[in-house]
Amino acid sequence: MRRNGPVLTISDERPTTGPWNDPALPAPVRAKALLDSMTISEKARQLGSSWPGHDDGGDVAPMQETFRDAESFEEALVDGLGQLTRVFGTGPVSPEAGRERLAGLQAQVVAANRFGIPAVAHEECLTGFTTWQATVYPTALAWAATWNPELVRAMAAAIGSDMAAVGIHQGLSPVLDVVRDYRWGRVEETLGEDPYLVSELGLAYVQGLQSAGVVATLKHFAGYSTSRAARNHAPAALGPREFADVILPPFEKSVVHGRVGSVMNAYNDVDGVPCAANERLLTGLLRDTWGFTGTVVSDYWSIAFLASMHHMADGIPDAAHLALAAGLDVELPHTSGYGDPLRAMVEDGRVPVELLDRAVLRVLTQKAELGLLDPDWHPGQYTAPADFDSPGNRDIARRLAEESVVLLANGSGLLPLGGPLADAPAGPRSIAVVGPAADDAQCLFGCYSFPNHVLPHHPELPLGVEAPTVLDAVRREFPQATVEHVTGCGITGDDRSGIEAAVAAATAADLTLLVVGDRSGLFGHGTSGEGCDVSTLQLPGVQDELVQAVLAAGADRTVLVVVSGRPYAVGRHAAAAGATVQAFFPGQEGAAAIAGVLSGRVNPSGHLPVQIPGDRAGQPGTYLAAALALKSDGVSNIDPTPAFPFGHGLSYTGFAITDVRASGSTMAVDGSVTVSATVTNTGDRAGTGVPQLYLTDLVATVTRPVRQLIGFTRVDLEPGRSRTVQFEVHADLTSFTGQDLRRRVEPGRILLRLGQSAADPGASLLVTLEGETRIVDHTRAMSAPVTVDQD
Repeated sequence: MRRNGPVLTISDERPTTGPWNDPALPAPVRAKALLDSMTISEKARQLGSSWPGHDDGGDVAPMQETFRDAESFEEALVDGLGQLTRVFGTGPVSPEAGRERLAGLQAQVVAANRFGIPAVAHEECLTGFTTWQATVYPTALAWAATWNPELVRAMAAAIGSDMAAVGIHQGLSPVLDVVRDYRWGRVEETLGEDPYLVSELGLAYVQGLQSAGVVATLKHFAGYSTSRAARNHAPAALGPREFADVILPPFEKSVVHGRVGSVMNAYNDVDGVPCAANERLLTGLLRDTWGFTGTVVSDYWSIAFLASMHHMADGIPDAAHLALAAGLDVELPHTSGYGDPLRAMVEDGRVPVELLDRAVLRVLTQKAELGLLDPDWHPGQYTAPADFDSPGNRDIARRLAEESVVLLANGSGLLPLGGPLADAPAGPRSIAVVGPAADDAQCLFGCYSFPNHVLPHHPELPLGVEAPTVLDAVRREFPQATVEHVTGCGITGDDRSGIEAAVAAATAADLTLLVVGDRSGLFGHGTSGEGCDVSTLQLPGVQDELVQAVLAAGADRTVLVVVSGRPYAVGRHAAAAGATVQAFFPGQEGAAAIAGVLSGRVNPSGHLPVQIPGDRAGQPGTYLAAALALKSDGVSNIDPTPAFPFGHGLSYTGFAITDVRASGSTMAVDGSVTVSATVTNTGDRAGTGVPQLYLTDLVATVTRPVRQLIGFTRVDLEPGRSRTVQFEVHADLTSFTGQDLRRRVEPGRILLRLGQSAADPGASLLVTLEGETRIVDHTRAMSAPVTVDQD
């Protein structure tokens, strides 16, 4: 809503100074001194935000068009400003121009309040700094396929360094939602379907980003991925035990062990209570139990949504009161309830001033920690040359892409193809590259990449980064081959007119690369991405028909390549094809990575962070399930067994896991055992194995997952070499939430299974937990530390 209050005036007077400007004092002390010197209006304004230029960028947030009447930037500055929204990520701007623009906006913010307090500037950063000409890394589901926390940490540090260099203080990542339904459009943004994998990789991202001085933001807290029928923004469908044991652990780990600086609420409600107004969640659990000390920021317009969508508040002021009382500190992306409405409610006693002070103190403390209250901070201090697509960035993007590609099937041994770049005998003489994802660089990017997030509103501009398509990469990888490209059909739509030409090309070629999948977008303008939910897990459009027709023309010499943001039900296609490769939006270096896997230049090491469904196109459920959710002949006619299980991934070499042993057959309910094994490369080329440790609780007081991941690592091995792997398994890793909703470690028998996927029987160890049931909390052991000896 428009502000009708004072007109902004920019003062040339020096700001009022005090103890808050003294870097030698602890940040909370500085923040309290500043808080005590502020008026109610000045306090309220620290909880708000402004999105200058949001009208110029097209719709890049949900229901953005309904908030076009938000107050202007100049109106928002009166008495101060909490945050600046997406100065770089709203429209195309070069690194230099963006830096200058942000500095100019901050100069206005500083000059417009008597204490000279700048705003926190935030940006999206899920697949890299979401701005023009910045490296587009693989999407989060692809990071998860690497099973490599160290590489994710390095990526996040590089992203944070780029952002910090131009004055960005906060990044709205990572997404820690655990996948529960593959039909949900935002699966591509997640780290998969297992809370342990999500926790480990999410923590690595937080540590990397914050090591560069940029505040990480956990989202979406909590239950967003459990929406009914996989519809975006729909109510969450889960009980309190699933909430505690599946959804919350990734957030808990990054709060307790990552000391993350910010958390963003989820849009959904849980059992009828919207997260933006859930005091038990935002204050009771997050702060009082887990000890979170940072800021809780609203997902865009979620405070207003309490009135307009949840119908829990009678107007914006009432919504602001509910959110503030629940523990939501900062309103994004515009100020609607936390500005004048909040000031008026505090002044007339409807909102206790203590609630306002509580949130403002958190905001000011974070600003002090970021150096924004230091006497030498100034808007123009970010002067280093900015290169958002540096060689170092691209190298990390390349490594992530290469490690994320998953070889699903290679039954006929069709791959690797060889060729000069693979330092192998010449590959095929003629290649038909077929499919709608083959010659479209935007099929490589996630929905929060700048090319797919913003550039669709600016079709006159180039991508801003070099991003070869799969077709380009195939031509470079196989320079000796004649390459013909036929699209066959679109990503969407029902035009089948090109299928006949695709079949003809496949029939005539020595080899066919059949490249299908998704093109990510927003709010229905893509087949994957935010607001792009689906009712079926068939390939979009008529791509299934294209695949069937091309496979019928020569399945044994066809490689199916799926480039997508979610797993699709391609089991029967994979069974027919000569080989099948899965890539989850691998970013600007992704096409070269795919081509390298095809030739053998890259030995695939990616493993699935989600299952690949079987022949049925409905939602089969994720691997983390109790026995009743699995195949049950005589009970249900639907078989949910996946075509490829969680954790699956093939290599061009083989790995054996032998000599699996435990340091004991018993452990106390507060003790631990060491699980050791020898991992051997049984093939004739170097490769990377990914041993995975799973837990089965044989008898418990509630139903438990048939198996759940509790440890993993990557082991690089030369041909014929072995390395010893050790996992330290604390009894806390067996804990779960009981009927009384308290987390417990129960005595009894457990199976520890070390294999190469969730379905791999591997080698099992029976261990008995001894003692009395033990109640544990957030101080429990949450990881199985792993050591790998030197090769």
